[in-house]
Amino acid sequence: MGSLGYRVPTMIRVVDLTKRFGPTVAVDKVSFEIGRGEVVGFLGPNGAGKTTTIRVLTGYHPATSGLAEVAGFDVHKHSLDVRKHIGYLPQEVPIYPDLRVVEYLRYRAELKGVRGKERKFAVSRAMAKSGIEEVARKLVGQISHGYRQRVGLADALVANPPILILDEPTSGLDPNQRRRIKQVVRDLAQEHTVLFSSHILGEVQDVCSRVIVIHRGTLRADGAPDQLVQQSTRASLSVRARCASVVLREIVLMLPGVVGDTISLTDRDGVSSLSCHVEPGADPTTQLGARLQDAAIAVQTLRLELPTLEEYFYSITDGLDHQAEQAVAVGVEAETEIETEPAASDVIDDQNGDANGGQQ
Repeated sequence: MGSLGYRVPTMIRVVDLTKRFGPTVAVDKVSFEIGRGEVVGFLGPNGAGKTTTIRVLTGYHPATSGLAEVAGFDVHKHSLDVRKHIGYLPQEVPIYPDLRVVEYLRYRAELKGVRGKERKFAVSRAMAKSGIEEVARKLVGQISHGYRQRVGLADALVANPPILILDEPTSGLDPNQRRRIKQVVRDLAQEHTVLFSSHILGEVQDVCSRVIVIHRGTLRADGAPDQLVQQSTRASLSVRARCASVVLREIVLMLPGVVGDTISLTDRDGVSSLSCHVEPGADPTTQLGARLQDAAIAVQTLRLELPTLEEYFYSITDGLDHQAEQAVAVGVEAETEIETEPAASDVIDDQNGDANGGQQ
């Protein structure tokens, strides 16, 4: 909601979306909203459910249950209206190799209902936005993979839809080609709402102001990358000062947010070095600096190191799963020990049996 109470219109709305393929649950009760003008990164490892969600939104797969709306239209009930409002770039661009680039785009514009008088301008605009004007007269089958991806992007843009859904648009591209695609997406953000799917964290962080993380079909996180990292993952505090290690430890322990059992200390030539974790969202550096100054302690270094987006991503996907698996394994091991430990009545029976055997 804006400063004057204006609410940004919702362009994509997903509520408890579930998609099953037989016994396999590909998407499990996923919910999120995307407002007009947002550029949102849809993150997840391979097989997380990103492409399945996108195919439901674009009308390629029906949802098993839940609600999916695009531009205010229910995807299941008003599929044609939804398709008029989106430009979709799939992972594998289905383009005709025997057509010239400009011919292919004119053909696609006609299929999408762009009128004859507007078609030439629409194709020129789409080629300019996607940066393919220099290959306009070349056969699609004779241009590089990077240019084919951009032709697919021009196809998504040719009808000038308000919403763009891009599924792994930089897949298989070299660094220079990826950089070009990222710049194109940045430029498109000025006029379109963009949902940008990827498993490459760096490019999403470069392009998007918000990320949605999905893993094993479930929503794991939703928010601005920096805020997610700060609020959900421990940071590392490190300080080096000229004082006794016991003094430095006592000062640090009094700070809010410090995880006391993670403190590590070294002391050499009268200089103490301390490192520890602090709770998500905590930043005690200012308070620590003031306390050291009040105690007339000379500080050599003092910094708070936040985790990278990659570390955060691991912690809420494979890292979280690994912790859950370990907890299950510990529980199973404990149950096994209980089951294999002889009951008191069995011990007594064994003892009685030994005694009777001895009497015989």
